[in-house]
Amino acid sequence: MENLDIKNAENIVNKATVKALELNISVNIALVDYAGYLLSFKRMDGALLGAIDIAVRKAKTAALFQKPNHILGDKSQPSGPLYQIEHSNGGLITFAGGLPIINDNGNVIAAIGVSGSTIENDLVVAKAGVE
Repeated sequence: MENLDIKNAENIVNKATVKALELNISVNIALVDYAGYLLSFKRMDGALLGAIDIAVRKAKTAALFQKPNHILGDKSQPSGPLYQIEHSNGGLITFAGGLPIINDNGNVIAAIGVSGSTIENDLVVAKAGVE
């Protein structure tokens, strides 16, 4: 896949939704393009309203820095080389649940962000969307 069209974007969100349903959780799922702009979004029934913005910011963080959020999180701890990075770019999220989507040429073309459950579940749901 060279670029992410709306059909593929919705397919990614739907795959993530299926995984959330399997886990019996309600989450918010955001998909952004490589620049961090929203392509698709789903708020499952009962998903936390406060987690909407977190899902979008997780996706944006993964897109802009082209790596999983939790990798940035490890480096953004006090005394880490990226300490306080989450205050940049209008606010970032540096804990698990955001993943870049990489095409066959190795380019980041989009990113997914999931929020509303534990960070472990959010990451599992995000991975299901990307796979």
